[in-house]
Amino acid sequence: MSPIVDTFIAPPCLEQIETLYQDDHLVLINKPAGLLSLSGKNPLNLDSVHYRLAARFPGCTLVHRLDFGTSGLMVIARNKAVNAALCQQFSQRTVSKGYSALLCGHVTEDEGMIEAAIAKDPARFPLMAICAASGKPARSRYRVVERLYQAGEGGVALPLTRVALTPETGRTHQLRIHCQLLGHAILGCDLYGGRLLPGADRAPRLMLHASELHFTHPVSGERIEARHASPF
Repeated sequence: MSPIVDTFIAPPCLEQIETLYQDDHLVLINKPAGLLSLSGKNPLNLDSVHYRLAARFPGCTLVHRLDFGTSGLMVIARNKAVNAALCQQFSQRTVSKGYSALLCGHVTEDEGMIEAAIAKDPARFPLMAICAASGKPARSRYRVVERLYQAGEGGVALPLTRVALTPETGRTHQLRIHCQLLGHAILGCDLYGGRLLPGADRAPRLMLHASELHFTHPVSGERIEARHASPF
């Protein structure tokens, strides 16, 4: 089997990282959409959250990642011990995360659970796939916040649903592929069907924002409950 080659080249991201909190142990940021979490193997993909923050906080490491197109809350460890402690919280699922998203169409149910195992899809890299046989268990909760309409070409009213998403597991592309399975792709998603709406211009970005991040400070023991409002 030939090796998988990632041909994606990230366009320049002119937005700055917003630092929301920092101490000697960790940094809490708001990542802009259109910025890689970690620099890629291709030198053209050098710019990233880690690349920028390492210049300010030498020795910092990523505890978790957000997709290129996703904006929102990330916690970055400033040393290896803090990284290990935070990674343990993520692996033990004592960290809770919340997302805001705009979905294509009107979701019928006010809330629900999407449970479907997710696996890598080597034939369609970088896409993931629903696969009960080889996939890892994945669960996401959704709650409708608002059903609305967006004006499209010729005055056509395009239905959208604003939802709060809570992933109970942390699989790659989990929220995007689960929303597709629900029948309502995330607006602006170029991988799972929400890039274009009939009669509408292309969405300017992936409409997914990490709006809540709750964890325990590994040194002080304080419960951190960070929130950042969606920009869309």
